[in-house]
Amino acid sequence: MRFLLKLLGPGGLAAIALLALTGGAFAQEATIVEEAAVIASQPTIDSGDTAWMLVSTALVLLMTIPGLALFYCGMVRKKDVLAMAMQSFACCCLVTILWMFVGYSLAFTDGGELQAYIGGLERAFLSGMAIDATHPLAATIPESVFMMFQMTFAIITPALITGAFADRMKFSALLWFLGLWSLLVYVPIAHWVWGGGFLGGQGVLDFAGGTVVHINAGIAGLVTCIVIGRRKGYGTENMAPHNLTLSLIGASLLWVGWFGFNAGSAVTAGPRAGMAMTVTQIATAAAALSWLFTEWLTRGKPSILGIISGAVAGLVAVTPASGFVNPTGALFIGIAAGFICFAASVWLKNALKYDDSLDVFGVHGVGGIVGAILTGVYADPAIGGNDAAGNPIAGLLYGNPGQVWTQVEGVIVTIVFCAVVSFVLLKIIDLIIGLRVSEEQEVAGLDLSLHGETVH
Repeated sequence: MRFLLKLLGPGGLAAIALLALTGGAFAQEATIVEEAAVIASQPTIDSGDTAWMLVSTALVLLMTIPGLALFYCGMVRKKDVLAMAMQSFACCCLVTILWMFVGYSLAFTDGGELQAYIGGLERAFLSGMAIDATHPLAATIPESVFMMFQMTFAIITPALITGAFADRMKFSALLWFLGLWSLLVYVPIAHWVWGGGFLGGQGVLDFAGGTVVHINAGIAGLVTCIVIGRRKGYGTENMAPHNLTLSLIGASLLWVGWFGFNAGSAVTAGPRAGMAMTVTQIATAAAALSWLFTEWLTRGKPSILGIISGAVAGLVAVTPASGFVNPTGALFIGIAAGFICFAASVWLKNALKYDDSLDVFGVHGVGGIVGAILTGVYADPAIGGNDAAGNPIAGLLYGNPGQVWTQVEGVIVTIVFCAVVSFVLLKIIDLIIGLRVSEEQEVAGLDLSLHGETVH
């Protein structure tokens, strides 16, 4: 050792010390760079995105209470107004708790080996949701905001169904049906399409709920109104809407709230949200005019009920397409939806003689089908970008005719699953507690007979 020290001398020792210090500095710098890279790769909550999603969540909740409640209240007879409002409000409360308990977790967490069909219980009772946690589907907003946004979709979907069997279902049966339906129908289909399930994996396009919300609600409404039967006096008594001013206000709130529904589904305050808002406005206006002119030509007079029904049909049809189509595509989707939904709500219903009281199937079911399929026609890769595999999201008009069949497959799966499970649930509830109010209660009106209240 002494020999080595003498050989190196003071200069050599200084050089070795300097080299050691430099090497340590380089190692420390490399560690810092690595840590910075890890931090940069982690999602960062963006205040702009979060603010927009907070607003969108409030807008979608506004669609149910009071939007849908007012829309439906104006279209029933005066003796059933409060019962109709009660159904929307109670649905909001019930689904909120079910979503917190287990709905969100089953729809939007990893289900492991069952991931293709259902999520897991990682977020049951919202356990483990830290204040700054994020979700992989919404990396720039708090997970609590994403959960709330999705909750509002889960709320409005079963609330939509209530219009199909207006004036005749027991309130107790309604709560059981909507609660079980939310968990056994809505949650699985939401997972299949949005939560990493098999429909989304197969390439089914549904930006904001054409299959998950509208086809789902429309088919459940059709099954329910057939199982429960027609209203007493249907086809012979006057069942005209008692206050279309309420319905106009409700439809207007739905239209405004739908910007949160569609543009909010971009989950960012960016270009895609702006285009989704634009195409929503265009399709809605086109469908309202399409319904209006169809009614005018076939019935001789344009009605306020017609134009607001057409507007809602346009909102429904553009929902699955809103993040994938350009304004021209939205225009054609709206025109088609207005005419086809009018035909379903007027001609088809009268021909088959089912009593879908407020045209849930004719507007939401048929409108959702029209929008889902036409998404496969008009999907523009310049709007939708690429899928997870890097392939452009394109429809028939942009060189991908196979997307139409993919959309049809998604529609068929949704219809079959929803119809079968809804039918089974209704039959079980009918067997245990009964679905329908008595004839005396129906004649007196549900406001007084079920809730002990009246509108003066």
